[in-house]
Amino acid sequence: MKSLLRLRGFLRPYWSQIAFALTALILLTLISLTVPLIIRQVIDQGLLDQDVTLVITAAVVLLCIGILRSILIYWQRYLTERIAAQVGYDLRNAMYDHIQRLSFTYHDHAETGQLISRTIEDVRSIERFTGNGIVELIHSFFLFSGVITLLYTADPRLATIALLPIVPLIIMTANFGRRIGDYFIAVDNSLGKLSNRLQENVLGVQVVRAFARESFEIERFNLVNRILFKTRISVIGEWSKIMPTSHLLIILSTVLILWFGGQQVITGEMSIGEVVAFNSYLLLLAEPARELTWLVNLAGEAVAGVKRTFEILDHQPEIQSPGDAIVLPKLSGRVEFRDVALAYASETTHALNKIDVSVEPNQVVALIGSTGSGKTSLVNLIPRFYDVSQGAVLVDEIDVRQVDLISLRKQIGIVLQTSILFSATIRENIAFGRTDASEAEIIEAAKAAQAHDFILTFPSGYDTIVGERGVTLSGGQRQRVAIARALLMDPRILILDDSTSSVDMQTEHLIQKALWQLMEGRTTFVIAHRLSTVRRADLILVLDNGQIIEQGTHWELYEREGLYREICDLQLRDQEQFYEEVQTLEFQTSPVQSEIRPAEWEAE
Repeated sequence: MKSLLRLRGFLRPYWSQIAFALTALILLTLISLTVPLIIRQVIDQGLLDQDVTLVITAAVVLLCIGILRSILIYWQRYLTERIAAQVGYDLRNAMYDHIQRLSFTYHDHAETGQLISRTIEDVRSIERFTGNGIVELIHSFFLFSGVITLLYTADPRLATIALLPIVPLIIMTANFGRRIGDYFIAVDNSLGKLSNRLQENVLGVQVVRAFARESFEIERFNLVNRILFKTRISVIGEWSKIMPTSHLLIILSTVLILWFGGQQVITGEMSIGEVVAFNSYLLLLAEPARELTWLVNLAGEAVAGVKRTFEILDHQPEIQSPGDAIVLPKLSGRVEFRDVALAYASETTHALNKIDVSVEPNQVVALIGSTGSGKTSLVNLIPRFYDVSQGAVLVDEIDVRQVDLISLRKQIGIVLQTSILFSATIRENIAFGRTDASEAEIIEAAKAAQAHDFILTFPSGYDTIVGERGVTLSGGQRQRVAIARALLMDPRILILDDSTSSVDMQTEHLIQKALWQLMEGRTTFVIAHRLSTVRRADLILVLDNGQIIEQGTHWELYEREGLYREICDLQLRDQEQFYEEVQTLEFQTSPVQSEIRPAEWEAE
């Protein structure tokens, strides 16, 4: 239960509302304790003495109490549910904000389904407890204390006898509370795995159907679902054992009061009204006693939710701006890698090692190498997606670990190999990095990325909703929108990670032509698989096993007869020949296309 104390920080802003709710709760408790006393007077004085005035007066008082109680219940419920909703709202915002700031290293290993489950389901369990659980626990404490005091004041011996069955109930409930937390953590973990499996299947539905693996995936989902089912049944089993026992013990208390209290009425030691009042108090105690198991169940669920939620909130981002961070002015674009090595947290070997290279402002740098050679790892160090294990990455002679991350990343435009778009309009996706961009600037960026024409073919134009992950657009269209998004930021450093991999050759040629114009005045890193792109770069870096084994211009490297020449002859040459043949056919049949042939083709 100590975990629940961590919610104090989220409850602190609402102390005034909590105070009003507690005041209403205390008044409700006092009213509940008053009613049996009135009933005792009605029975002993009003009914037995046939005092009609007392009976009528008591009836009016009870009616007024009922109206007041209804008003207090309304405000108490409203305030507590409002507080719960506010805490849930704040927790979800805190979770989302923190997840956004967690490093790439964390997201490399985190399961998306677990993050979704913790942000929604775990916060919901906390919200339920802060709305109903805490209030009922406090109410039960006040009521229990008041009833015990009044019972022992009326008749200590009968009070002891009546409360004897409550003792094992409290012991059973405490034991149940200690065990139930682990059960709920298992339930929440299983729910997270189910969410993760569901998300993977929904996103990969095309692959599943293409390979006719529906039955296999259904069975996999069923397996995870069955684990969740079994963990829930375990909780239900434990809860079901204690519920009947609590009811039995409460009934036993009532029987003991009627038996021993009845004997005292017969001997004249107690009046009928006193026995009825005594039993009424016990029934008041029975309600929170019966709810105790439900409250412990709710608290156990909340404890599991708090542990899983704060497990994320307590995780500090490995990469964040230092306290005395330097806010970068507009960069010239110089980038330097000094004796850089990089080892990912989950790997024992280095992804990069002994990287020493200086890139001057406005240079175009092409990175080439086999899959896994370290090309993407190298460019990911510039915006500080990962931190170097050794050495330093500098922009304009400043170590990126010393600068404000926002000021750094605002000056870097990135087009990833896999274009990620959001479920919003095309306009909003292009302006994602610059929400203050004008319509003219958005259109200009779209034209530069060769996206303007296809956007206008949609009935809603730039207001077209692209759907989740841009599913309503083709691969080439998504890539061009992503390029427009990067270009709109007017970055000083441009990173293109195989940015034309998802477009046809004609579209690729148009995009490349626009990109070469837009690269002017920017330092550009291009992970490329086209010889035409590599050939025009100011500097080519050839990577192998995380090291730069060759660097220079196209002709310098080609004449060395090293790995670069081998890649050109065995891989890129065939691609380029096919590319040129297709373009030649297009240019022969289209006089318009012949006007936009690459400059290097004319030279050759």
